[in-house]
Amino acid sequence: MLGLLQRWLPPNASAHGQALDEMTALVHWLMAILFVVWGVFFVVALIKFRAKANPKADYAGVKSHFSTWGEVGVAIFEVVLLVGFAIPAWARWVTPHPEEEAPLVVRVIGEQFAWNVHYAGDDGVFGRTVPELVDPTNPVGLDPEDPAGADDITTINQLHLPVNRPVTVRLSTKDVIHSFSLPVMRVKQDAIPGQEIPVHFTPIATNDGEGWEIACAQLCGLGHYRMRGYLTVHPEGGFEAWLAQQKAKKG
Repeated sequence: MLGLLQRWLPPNASAHGQALDEMTALVHWLMAILFVVWGVFFVVALIKFRAKANPKADYAGVKSHFSTWGEVGVAIFEVVLLVGFAIPAWARWVTPHPEEEAPLVVRVIGEQFAWNVHYAGDDGVFGRTVPELVDPTNPVGLDPEDPAGADDITTINQLHLPVNRPVTVRLSTKDVIHSFSLPVMRVKQDAIPGQEIPVHFTPIATNDGEGWEIACAQLCGLGHYRMRGYLTVHPEGGFEAWLAQQKAKKG
């Protein structure tokens, strides 16, 4: 089932994606079994309890406990899925990366209708941002008087990451609710006004310069359809080279 399912899914490029795909496959197995069992039961009920075979109503009803035990079995299976797969996968996804793994921290700020990406400079410190300073030339509102922001790098709709390095995206929004969706990373998280929400994952595959889609999965206005960004995962050394190019452009 997993192999068949993955043919229809975007390629998995994250360390935690396999666990999510396996859980999705198990859910589909459960649904397939229930579909067959209840379909057979429906046909049997139509034949066994048809009017011609039962001209006189039986008010005692079915005395078998098959349906009860069936419901208990389904409930147990769902508990196993929840406790054995869903909760551990969720816990790994929301647990911050250990500092010794040197995760890359990136800010992603949604707006109608774009994704603003903010990288800290060589000092590893994000510059102060001020909402009043946001304009087309300063989409994240960097304060020019803050020395920590002098080496920061910003992009619009372009998220660049290194392969095999843990990543923490600090997600926020300027205006309405958006949903940050990276299908190949098996990541989807709402951006809530007034909050900064961390998202943790590790890219394990590169895309050779062909950007993977960053989608907004929450209807956010008339231009929602065009709120689309691109994710590039660089091979070893490629991300540092890209950062150097951005610094050179900034001067």
